[in-house]
Amino acid sequence: MNILEECVLLLCCRLGDPKIRPLTMPRFKELGLRVLSSLIGGNHLTELRPSDLCRIGYPREEAEHIIDLLDRKDALDAYLAHGETLGIYPITRVSEDYPSRITKKQSMSRPPSLFVMGDASLLEKPAIAVVGSRDLQAENERFARAAGRLAAEEGYILVSGGARGADTAAQEACLEAGGKCMIFVAGSLQSCTPNQNILYISEDGYDIPFSAARALHRNSLIHIMGEKTLAAQCTREKGGTWQGCTENLKRGWSDLFVFDDGSEAMQMLMDLGATGISIPERFEDLQTMQTSLF
Repeated sequence: MNILEECVLLLCCRLGDPKIRPLTMPRFKELGLRVLSSLIGGNHLTELRPSDLCRIGYPREEAEHIIDLLDRKDALDAYLAHGETLGIYPITRVSEDYPSRITKKQSMSRPPSLFVMGDASLLEKPAIAVVGSRDLQAENERFARAAGRLAAEEGYILVSGGARGADTAAQEACLEAGGKCMIFVAGSLQSCTPNQNILYISEDGYDIPFSAARALHRNSLIHIMGEKTLAAQCTREKGGTWQGCTENLKRGWSDLFVFDDGSEAMQMLMDLGATGISIPERFEDLQTMQTSLF
């Protein structure tokens, strides 16, 4: 791990200490890795002083906070070493293997770090995302399972959030058909059971507990990592599936296809630009359907 990767982790991760206040994304972007690089050069991190940051306009208190974050090398080493025993390691936004789709779609707002358990090469393979409600109707569950099975059969990685309902239905069907899954978890990676066919991913740390905010934020990464995103079921103007789908339509993260189940929510998403589909038989047909609408 090079010095810039260490900087990202030191500045933006709690490293197992809930009392730590890492830099927010706006503050991290303001500091900028280019600024750190010019200040640090090839020297050890501890050689950077608050006065160096004060000279470029930082208030003394904030400069000292940044230096305190950087002065946690021992904590970083211990955190990474423990993660390694669990098969977990970080990928930072300055790492060569950071997912190119996230870099392309989120640019400067992309997460500073991702912690992964499993085969990280899956991050660059063709993928299909499946999202949907936790409490599925029978017909909608059949849709989710069909999408998961088809991902395996056509050689796509299935992207999901690992939640109850649509996520789990699609994931189970994909694995049963011999496929591989990429799961963005909203809680601790330490609670995940290693599986050679699953890549687990968490933002900012491997020990952070579940929160609604983390669940909502990871939804954007699910939509981004799928070349196509399929929504199995949704509640109108409510919940993570609705938020993720509407944000996707605004920002163009991936082509969005929704199960045309006759619900008001799905009709509204179609009115906003999503493509309504029945239970898919081939993913190739989805692009033909979308093209025929224009």
